[in-house]
Amino acid sequence: MAALLACPECGDELQPRERALRCGTGHSFDIARQGYVGLLTGASTKMTGDTAAMLDARAAFQGAGHFAPIAAAVAQAFGTGSAAQQPDAALTVGSPATQTGTTLPDDPAAAGSPVIGPGAAYAAGGSPTDRAILEVGAGTGYYLAEVLDAQPGAYGIALDVAKPAARRAAHTHPRMASVLADAWRGLPVRDNALTGVLSVFAPRNPTEVARVLSPGGRFVVVTPTTRHLSELVGSLDMVRVDPDKDRRLADSLSGVFTRTAHTLVEFPMKLTRADVTNVIAMGPSAFHGTPADDPRISGLPDITEVTASVTVSSYVPI
Repeated sequence: MAALLACPECGDELQPRERALRCGTGHSFDIARQGYVGLLTGASTKMTGDTAAMLDARAAFQGAGHFAPIAAAVAQAFGTGSAAQQPDAALTVGSPATQTGTTLPDDPAAAGSPVIGPGAAYAAGGSPTDRAILEVGAGTGYYLAEVLDAQPGAYGIALDVAKPAARRAAHTHPRMASVLADAWRGLPVRDNALTGVLSVFAPRNPTEVARVLSPGGRFVVVTPTTRHLSELVGSLDMVRVDPDKDRRLADSLSGVFTRTAHTLVEFPMKLTRADVTNVIAMGPSAFHGTPADDPRISGLPDITEVTASVTVSSYVPI
């Protein structure tokens, strides 16, 4: 997978050399013993990454299957589903156990090649692949792993600015590489190298995403609606979703991408108090709002029904 990456200092291609990646200019980047490659450069980044505690909570919540319909919709957005092709659709499912597919159109696949993880096995060889997908702000790597499971021939790069995330993603999937980098400083990826880029509840750098996508490549973006976790937001003073989020997303991508599909994924979740604690601890409320040990959680019933509501949108570069 090293063949996909570019030196963050000069943009030159990177080659594996023992426990490092080096470019022809002489810049060198170590592959950490935890399995990720560090491509952060210069002064400290201004981006605030997830803490280890946030990632632990997210892994527990995702591992319980509560967001499985979202993960399935993401996988289908990359062309792995069998549903009818429609540019705009709505999906309402009862529970992860009864989920159905979304209805997102397929785009042509392009070419790329995979780097680092239990992917350190692939880092040494850098063998080519027909499909390579990058997740920006990958966190635990949960959604990218779902895509890779649905596409046996694909490889993935989990990119995150937080070291705890990079460490975790390095051991999430055997075909997933893990890269520590700040997407706002530029993606350390070669031009036209990727079949797809994924952003789930994460910041986006549209110009850089367009640069690294191959012809026919796809950018899949998942954003929450104002109904997402609404039963908890009010009662526990969690961070609210900006009602102008869709408009701001459209404005940020205007002139760079064209939207080809847009699907609403909405379903009820039955959450225990432990689940509610995790959903608070894993997201922005951990930084800005309700503490995970809020005593109001103990006043909740044994099971609370909570709405998950997101949009899954697909874009292609103009």
